[in-house]
Amino acid sequence: MSSTTSALIRLKSAQKSAKGVSLYSRFVNRPAGRYLAAGAYRLGLTPNHVTMISAVFSFAAVVVAALAVPTWAAGLVVWLGLAVGFAFDSADGQLARLRGGGSAAGEWLDHVVDCAKITALHTAVLISFYRHPDHFGTTADGWLLVPLGFQLAAVVTFFGGLLTEQLKPKAVPGDRAAPSTARAMALLPVDHGVFCLVFLLLGGGGTFRWAYTVLAAAAALFLVAFLTKWFRELSAVRR
Repeated sequence: MSSTTSALIRLKSAQKSAKGVSLYSRFVNRPAGRYLAAGAYRLGLTPNHVTMISAVFSFAAVVVAALAVPTWAAGLVVWLGLAVGFAFDSADGQLARLRGGGSAAGEWLDHVVDCAKITALHTAVLISFYRHPDHFGTTADGWLLVPLGFQLAAVVTFFGGLLTEQLKPKAVPGDRAAPSTARAMALLPVDHGVFCLVFLLLGGGGTFRWAYTVLAAAAALFLVAFLTKWFRELSAVRR
């Protein structure tokens, strides 16, 4: 049995709980990350190396989104960079578990890169809306508020989720409730992998603008729901 196959078998039995994870992450991104983690393990890479590879792909896509002419080809390049970066983002944690556990510094680096990626990506959309108003139909300045609002919702959701995870009591080992398929489907609009797909419409101008705006509205609605849920859960925690 090859080292890669052995690593894949070990990774399959060491996956994080699928509770609270969308269908895309469960059935597309995590499996892709598993193969990348197994390959990285065979090459002797560390989780931090994989995090930085994720950053390179993600930020290269951000640069294209901000500075390239918004064509269908550019949209494909942006989507590929973001999708591959997202898969490597899943791989770094899986590689850490395969190696027997990660470090606090590695987890910190992963979260910093994620936060920077979220912020930069919506800033790139804002820049593109400003530079190509005729293509996107964003000649009215109000459209520039959409990326800003989307960015706010995404960053607050990211930070709020991390902080809630730190403040809530740790789950009992081995206590894994079965993931809800309905919940996994409901979370698709706020899954980063689904969001990446919208860039395939970049060449469509107004089509991209409306698809992006719909996802921004979904992010705002989910933010309200998440904050309400997290506050209620933490209200029962005594410190």
